[in-house]
Order: sequence, then structure tokens, then C-alpha cells
Amino acid sequence: MANNENLKPIRNKSEARELGRKGGKASGEARRRKADFRKTLNLLLTAEIDSPEWTPILETLGLDSTLESAVNAAMIKEALAGDVKAYEAIAKYAGQTAKPDEDLRNREADTELKQARKQAVTGENETDEALGKLDDLLKGVYDNAIKQETE
Repeated sequence: MANNENLKPIRNKSEARELGRKGGKASGEARRRKADFRKTLNLLLTAEIDSPEWTPILETLGLDSTLESAVNAAMIKEALAGDVKAYEAIAKYAGQTAKPDEDLRNREADTELKQARKQAVTGENETDEALGKLDDLLKGVYDNAIKQETE
């Protein structure tokens, strides 16, 4: 288990640089592995299928007979049978819930806040406009936190 007692102190700059380099390489490999996984999954989902159960239904609806269409139709079938989790997943990915929009706004506000903080710390673009923007961002984050707390 990770805690302060398990941490090993870095002895010098070259060791820190080497460990950073190793971490960067491992991070790149992990990102490539995840990207390959997404690419493979998308290829499989868009693959044509010849399912006696799903092909006639999908073609009747004017859809391509792909794994993606069959999975979506199966989720809808489960939701119609009363599976609430299937319904929630459908609503979420169909954009019928307010939460993803809030999350997106929160992420955008957080990104802008980080940029404004960086500018304030580094002195880049430290103008009245940048400081005003930082104040507006902080107020927006605060207001959003209060709104979520009351919900």
C-alpha cells in the first residue's frame, strides 16, 4: 500500500531525470495501448454481422446490420423489459441527461481556471482582463458548486 513510509528519496537530478524519462515512456506506451484498444473496438463495432435474430429487425429499421446496431438494439430491448440500468445507459449516451453537460461545463471552467492561475503565477498576460477573467471563473466555479450542493 502506498504511503510516505514507502517513498524512496531521489538522490540527485540525473536519477530524477531518468525516472521521469522512464515514466514518460511508460505513459506513452499506455496511451498507445489504450488508443489501439479503442481503434480495435470501433472496428469490431462497425463490422457487418449476419445474425438471424437482429439482421431482419435492423434492416427493417433502415439500419446497417453491425455489431454496434445490434448492441444498441439489445440495450433498448432490455430497457423495454424493465432494466433500469439499460435505460440509464441509453439516456446517458443519447444525451438525454443534464449531467454530461454539467460535467463538460465544469471541465471547461476548470481548464480556464488552470490557465488563468498559470498566467497569474508565471506573469504571462497579467492584465486587468486576465485578472477579471480569473475572478469570473472563480465566481462561476463557486456558483456551480453551490448549485450542485443544493441539488
